[in-house]
Amino acid sequence: MQRLFNGAIVGYYDRTGLFHDTSRGCYDFDSMLKLESQHLENYINQSGCVPFQEDFSEMATKINRTIIINGARRWIHANTEQEYADKLARLLSGDSQNKPKHNFAEYAWNWYNTYSAPNVETATATTYKRQLTLHLLPFFDGFTVEDIKTDDVQRFFNSMSGAKATKQKAKQVLNMILDTALEEGLIDKNPLKSKRLKITGAASKYTDTYSVEQMRYLIQHIGDIKNPVDRAYLALQALHPLRLEEVLGLKWEDIDTDNMVLHIRRAVTHPNRNQPEIKKPKTEASERDIGLSHIAVDYLVRGASGEFVFGGEKPLSYQQVKRMCWRIQADTGFTEKITPIRFRTTVLTDLYDQSHDIKLAQYAAGHTTSAMTLKHYVKGRGNTSTATAAIDRVYGGKTTSDLQSICTA
Repeated sequence: MQRLFNGAIVGYYDRTGLFHDTSRGCYDFDSMLKLESQHLENYINQSGCVPFQEDFSEMATKINRTIIINGARRWIHANTEQEYADKLARLLSGDSQNKPKHNFAEYAWNWYNTYSAPNVETATATTYKRQLTLHLLPFFDGFTVEDIKTDDVQRFFNSMSGAKATKQKAKQVLNMILDTALEEGLIDKNPLKSKRLKITGAASKYTDTYSVEQMRYLIQHIGDIKNPVDRAYLALQALHPLRLEEVLGLKWEDIDTDNMVLHIRRAVTHPNRNQPEIKKPKTEASERDIGLSHIAVDYLVRGASGEFVFGGEKPLSYQQVKRMCWRIQADTGFTEKITPIRFRTTVLTDLYDQSHDIKLAQYAAGHTTSAMTLKHYVKGRGNTSTATAAIDRVYGGKTTSDLQSICTA
């Protein structure tokens, strides 16, 4: 049986039902219609014409060819001649002629505005938008969703510089876009699922802790800080395992000096520069009650119950916190930068170092799992001497006093 496209013969089916693409070969169609048992015998030997192999479905060479349909160029990607023939047949039979391709940029923005921005936290939506504008859209400019292949995705990640974590953020957004296209039937598979894909890059730098000596120095010099709000900030941030947004979310009603408890009930973020967004803490586990430091109480000048501890009616912005950290460093004579996240990491490290209770550290951190606490926040205070002393204690029968003398030697 012949197959026609716009009146032209483009192939035929043999007795087994196998379709043979003749758009690039030279065949005697009168002989084909007789369905002779060996279709290779129908081949007319002309210069530049190559006959199909008897079992071309097993060819391993990848195929990437273009074809013009109704004036539009279409790519056909296939792993075998059989797959190529099947896809060509579907195109020529009209299965795909009425399905226009989708510009990647337009499709990505529709995904963002419809499924992302209205349904995630503002800070998360801002991160997704940044990945689109800085990385994805510049690289895939001019692509259609249907034409993005694993090779294109690999080249995209190869072109990115920086840490592996940065590439993973871009991958997350691209994956959600292509999963949507897969669900809509625009693509047969998501190229990001390919096992061939490799994402490399520098490891992210973990937050360092302040040393015990540095923490002692800061606590001893809180009184040197001129501004009372600055003093209160250092007392709360440096002595408790709080995220910066949790500190900014504190109201005076959350500070229970009678029971020495801090109630963590809200967080303040600034996804759009200095415009605060007041919301619930990061996770369900983040809404918690933790002990209030006795040292901190002396530096808290209580305000109205419904006001924010830092800012009054309106919480402080990140820029205001940055300027406050500069003043604290200058007033105390501290030699390193005052960095909020370092205090959280330091307090959790020392909490675990002193208690050896990971569940306690996890709760204080407001983490859902202890693995998160151990991986990102508990750094450990020991050194090689401490490790050696521990082994000696187990295997050598050393006494506690012996080990202490080893560690201090």
